[in-house]
Amino acid sequence: MNKTAEIYDTTLRDGTQAEGLSPTVGEKLRVVHLLDELGVHFIEGGWPGANPKDDEFFARARQELKLGRSKLVAFGSTRRPRGSVGGDAQLQALLAAETDFICIVGKSWDRHVTEALKTSLEEGLDMVGESITFLSDRGKRVFFDAEHFFDGFGRNPEYALSVIETAARAGAERVVLCDTNGGALPHDIAPAVESVKARIDAALGVHFHNDSDCAVANSLTALSLGVHQVQGCINGYGERTGNADLCSVIPNLSLKSGVETIPSDSLSRLYPIAQQIAEILGAPIDARRPYVGASAFAHKGGLHTSGLARLEGAYEHISPGAVGNSARMLFSELMGRTTVLTVAREKGWDLDPARAQALVDQVKQLEHAGYQFEAADGSFEMLVRRAAAGHEDLFRLEGLSVNIQANGEVTAKAHLSLTVGDETVEVSAEGDGPVNAMDQALRSALQETYPEVKRLRLTDYKVRDLDSSDGTAARVRVLIETTNGESSWGTVGVHQNIIEASWQALSEGIMLGLLRAGV
Repeated sequence: MNKTAEIYDTTLRDGTQAEGLSPTVGEKLRVVHLLDELGVHFIEGGWPGANPKDDEFFARARQELKLGRSKLVAFGSTRRPRGSVGGDAQLQALLAAETDFICIVGKSWDRHVTEALKTSLEEGLDMVGESITFLSDRGKRVFFDAEHFFDGFGRNPEYALSVIETAARAGAERVVLCDTNGGALPHDIAPAVESVKARIDAALGVHFHNDSDCAVANSLTALSLGVHQVQGCINGYGERTGNADLCSVIPNLSLKSGVETIPSDSLSRLYPIAQQIAEILGAPIDARRPYVGASAFAHKGGLHTSGLARLEGAYEHISPGAVGNSARMLFSELMGRTTVLTVAREKGWDLDPARAQALVDQVKQLEHAGYQFEAADGSFEMLVRRAAAGHEDLFRLEGLSVNIQANGEVTAKAHLSLTVGDETVEVSAEGDGPVNAMDQALRSALQETYPEVKRLRLTDYKVRDLDSSDGTAARVRVLIETTNGESSWGTVGVHQNIIEASWQALSEGIMLGLLRAGV
């Protein structure tokens, strides 16, 4: 394996071919800045001439982008069949993008040349060679993507290899072997790569799609055979099931294989940059995604959490901080006493082993009843606080009623009786719905004694039916997320009455916010 590997990011071209992704030009420019900060070697910005958005992107890029680490690449295709390079609109659009680097794609599977392009195999070779020469003669540094190479090599290896030879002779600086259908498996890679290396001396790259769930494995296999460049997308975005995920490729190479990829000082920015790009593109990262998923270093089993409490990294393949992520202990019926004691110790709460064990037993019973504390860290924190010495609730419910009226417009009114300190407070409030009305009433009851409540707001509300076979008599689980503007926490309530379940989650979220504010 080479000691260095080029990282070629195609998030803004191939990645945006994923279903549901359609970033604006401004969003694409923001992503470029993040990728440059990360330090990938090449950023494929789009396909000039394909649509007005990409034309605008390259026009603005010339004026607005000042990259420090990365090189911007324009992507396009070879000339059309039976046409000339000088009169080809696509090649002219690539030149008009004014990037130093251009990557063009051409067919390397004979079936696609004869049946998709409806031309001869000889013409297919001419399209590749003439296009690369045309761009190179005009001062451009050209990469060539051999589309469908692994399928083409499997069906007609001699033609696929002749396409590669043509590209290398014409001056392509990188000849990239593409698994466009994503069906290749790791054992398919070596025969193809070794055959290419025997025919040309040009530096090689690979571009794998993930249809067989092997894109990362195939990329690592190719790089172990001396391939120099790997193409892929942040967070594995891309057509169909996506491209090779650079958020796995990069740490697998840099942290596990001794291969230099992005600058070492950028590795710890991988997680936050992946999250920022996901936010910009409106494509959330799967929590279970390796390295950059929220659950990548989340521990739930009692054996695991206990081991981690005694030995840092006991159940982690790398230090989470190496990629900017962090370890989390999940709270559930699977946890043990050590988890509770660890949380209490970190927060500075006085909790002895006997109380910790009682709390573990309580959580097991509550989860059996339908509560779920993985997404309700705030409710778990309240359980620990109540088990610790010296805790007192800030308020206590004495009575609650909610009325809903629907006269063309639905309104809700909540009446609340609450003990706050030594006083009983009664308030009524209206809202757009029952939860909003309860929220308004609770704030009204608390604001004089605890003005900090004004900083707290609800950001999410979810309901799940726990006993669907019971119809309208089923228990429901309500999860509420609350924030103080700096951090967020989840709380949970379970009951057959959705109003009661909502009150449990709502009131606990507000109480925890006040406690965290130092009340």
